[in-house]
Amino acid sequence: MPNKEQVSSLQIAFMIMLFEIGSTPLFLLGGTAKQDSWLAMCTGSAAGFILLLLLMWIQWRSPGTDLIGMLKLHFGKLPGAVIGGVYSLYFAYQSMRNVRDLGELTAMTMLPRTPMSVTMLVFVLLALYAIWKGAEVVFRLPEVLLPVMLVFYILLVIMLGIMGAIDFGRLSPVLGGGLMPVIEAALPEIVSFPFGQMIVFLMLWSLWEKPGLPVKYTVNAYLLISLFLIFMNALNVAVLGPAIAGISQLPFLKTVRTLSNLKFVERLDILVTAQLFVGLLIKMMIFYFCSVKAMAGLTGKPAKWWVFPVGAVIYGASFLERDYTQHIAIGLGPSLKLDPVFQVAIPLLLAVSIWVRGRFGRSGNF
Repeated sequence: MPNKEQVSSLQIAFMIMLFEIGSTPLFLLGGTAKQDSWLAMCTGSAAGFILLLLLMWIQWRSPGTDLIGMLKLHFGKLPGAVIGGVYSLYFAYQSMRNVRDLGELTAMTMLPRTPMSVTMLVFVLLALYAIWKGAEVVFRLPEVLLPVMLVFYILLVIMLGIMGAIDFGRLSPVLGGGLMPVIEAALPEIVSFPFGQMIVFLMLWSLWEKPGLPVKYTVNAYLLISLFLIFMNALNVAVLGPAIAGISQLPFLKTVRTLSNLKFVERLDILVTAQLFVGLLIKMMIFYFCSVKAMAGLTGKPAKWWVFPVGAVIYGASFLERDYTQHIAIGLGPSLKLDPVFQVAIPLLLAVSIWVRGRFGRSGNF
């Protein structure tokens, strides 16, 4: 990406919040912990915060450099380039998963007769256009979309409260099954998704308009959105109960449909679907953007050279899974088991390499 592209502290904070929301409301994370799923979210977010501190330390020790530059500097040009290429594929794969989520969600809720190939192509083209225009356009979107999304969520929660649909008694008994089900539900699944996906910001923090790292804005955004996701998880269980929430394909959509008795407003599910679209689109766009940025860093070619090829790969790969059941099974199964390699193992190795080089003075950058 051109060096002139810069983003503000607030844009980074808003992007973190919208990115973390992403597709998270599609699922009841930690559902195996039943009524304690919100505690699993707390545990996952706490572990994710430790990982975030590691990522921020890596960025702090590598000012103005993105993940690809760090890998080539600390692992050697060839090994670093190979690992960087794998990261580019990883980001593209994660983007593909969100494209498929968008297609499936559209087919289930709004356009059941429209081929998914058409709706997914529209979403990829939207992301492609924004990425083609550059980082400043991509990061401007959350400034507009996040406040609107949060207002809608607040209104829906207020209406659920007015209707008497929320019963926090469904969250008891707390730790009824002991502590282990909570830990097993949180590690590594909830750490990997969504909190471990903060790895993408090693590609993005270097775009900050000031030297260094926006620590305050990053930490505050992470803590605020963690509290939001924990509350939304508890809300789904409080409205639906742990049994129904755990087996629902779209638990928050089912939660909002309990407001169907309201006489003064109809089709709130469309509002919820629109919110999910926004979160999924931003998440898909950021992974796509990072994949393009990685390829530009690896090849030395302008990012625009890679916008169309990477987009074509993402769109084509979104058809590999035969149906939504297989898509979810892979996403919450093998995919989550592979995530710690990219989100934890490699960053740890990178941090060790940075520390060793700094400790023994073998790099003039520190």
